[in-house]
Amino acid sequence: MADAVQPIRWKGDRLELLDQRLLPEKTVYLTCRTAAEVAAAIRDMVVRGAPAIGCAAAFGIALDKKSGRPLDAAFEALASSRPTAVNLFWALERMKKAKDPEAEAIAIYEEDLAANRAMGKLGAELIPEGARVMTHCNTGALATAGYGTALGVIRSAKDKKISVIANETRPYLQGARLTAWELVQEGIPCTLITDSMAGHLMSRGEVDVVIVGADRIAANGDVANKIGTYPLAVLAKRHGIPFYVAAPLSTFDPKIPDGSHIPIEERPAAEVTGYRGTRWAPEGVSVRNPAFDVTPAELITGIICEKGIAYPPCRESIAALLK
Repeated sequence: MADAVQPIRWKGDRLELLDQRLLPEKTVYLTCRTAAEVAAAIRDMVVRGAPAIGCAAAFGIALDKKSGRPLDAAFEALASSRPTAVNLFWALERMKKAKDPEAEAIAIYEEDLAANRAMGKLGAELIPEGARVMTHCNTGALATAGYGTALGVIRSAKDKKISVIANETRPYLQGARLTAWELVQEGIPCTLITDSMAGHLMSRGEVDVVIVGADRIAANGDVANKIGTYPLAVLAKRHGIPFYVAAPLSTFDPKIPDGSHIPIEERPAAEVTGYRGTRWAPEGVSVRNPAFDVTPAELITGIICEKGIAYPPCRESIAALLK
């Protein structure tokens, strides 16, 4: 891979995953030699981002196939690791049909990288010269095979002298820890804000466009993405700011009619009550921690994928892209 950030490294007999829990302080790779270890890495957020999860799961199946372990258990462990990102299940379905699992896993990885570059090129045309671009969570090389989805669009528009406003993305801080880190490495001007500051900046005319990723897109164009995306879309609509989603075709789930059918993962309370061993909430308080929310299609200006851009009415335009 040409990109400096390599979240996934396939070594034939092992899979090396950049441990994103430790960024930006440390760059450490976790070695997985079984599908069960890959499933644990996905569940524990060593690797995250819908496309990256799909790639990692595919390599997990390849590992167990090469070592002669039963694949039924491998598929079950990986399928149960995280419920919302459809790329995981898309990749596992491809692996079930594969005659050569290793070759198929490599193909999934390489196709994702190519899709990201194609999305970046298409999406960059939508970004105005000198635009101030707001993004949420991490959608860069760390969340994919490389280059990124929404952050890939930003990378491709770099020559337009754009700047980025990165929301910190509570409670897991993917924007603060990962997106800001990638942008600093890339030399793209980046300003970090807390999630609750977004509306204030929009109201002051300091945001020109919003672009986010996705973990699952329903047939009608409803989008599940990191928690906090829905209020951003509402705010963008209120202030007349274009709101784009960038995601590969593997993120589309035409089997579900709308966002109400997307399962929303609830993660551990400890992610909300504190961080990395520091607790700031009182013992005994109740906690909700949904990892994703659903943005209705009517709030979305367009959905960028590797084959084109789905504009409203999204159901028809998505169906055309999936043919």
